[in-house]
Amino acid sequence: MLAAAVGRRRTDPIEDLLSLRFGVRKDQPGTVLRDFHTARTLDGKQSMPLSERYYLADAVYLAAIEGEKTLLEGLDVAVRHPVFPLYLGRRSCPPSQPLSLGIRHASLLQALTDEPWQAADWFRLRQDNSFRAEIVIDAASLAPDERGSGYTTLDSPVSFDPRRRDYQAREVERLFVPVGDSDRPDSHDPMSDIEEAGRCS
Repeated sequence: MLAAAVGRRRTDPIEDLLSLRFGVRKDQPGTVLRDFHTARTLDGKQSMPLSERYYLADAVYLAAIEGEKTLLEGLDVAVRHPVFPLYLGRRSCPPSQPLSLGIRHASLLQALTDEPWQAADWFRLRQDNSFRAEIVIDAASLAPDERGSGYTTLDSPVSFDPRRRDYQAREVERLFVPVGDSDRPDSHDPMSDIEEAGRCS
């Protein structure tokens, strides 16, 4: 997405973007939807291969990148005024909210921890005040005492060239941070029924 925002084509180098450290906070998990595709040729005589596609509906994620100041400033401008259209996984899935919340002068983990909860109002009302959001973050961005038993994932892009698309491994950590509305009263009030009964008697 960042490469598209700055106008990189699939065959262009992305070494500068590989220097960025990345983290994401899951503010609203969403629901996985399965889409089963069938198709035929125009004359209807030949069936095309069957396929299944999966979509995440009603999900809200807070993503953050950490890197050199001038690079971040350029990317912030590019995301607000992208060269190529930006989408979430598929061209039919454009973002429904602004992609940039601005630059924060904090570490990657601190920015992901401090940013206000982005979940929809209806989702917030279904949670209690102790909701903890999952953070998946580059282990390289954490101090040794912030790390746990992380894992390796093969999802860091080296090249988007269709002829030689390539990914490299990176170490990530999973953390959980409280993001609930501490000012909102707990929806469960065990005394409310007793008080209501007293008013009716």
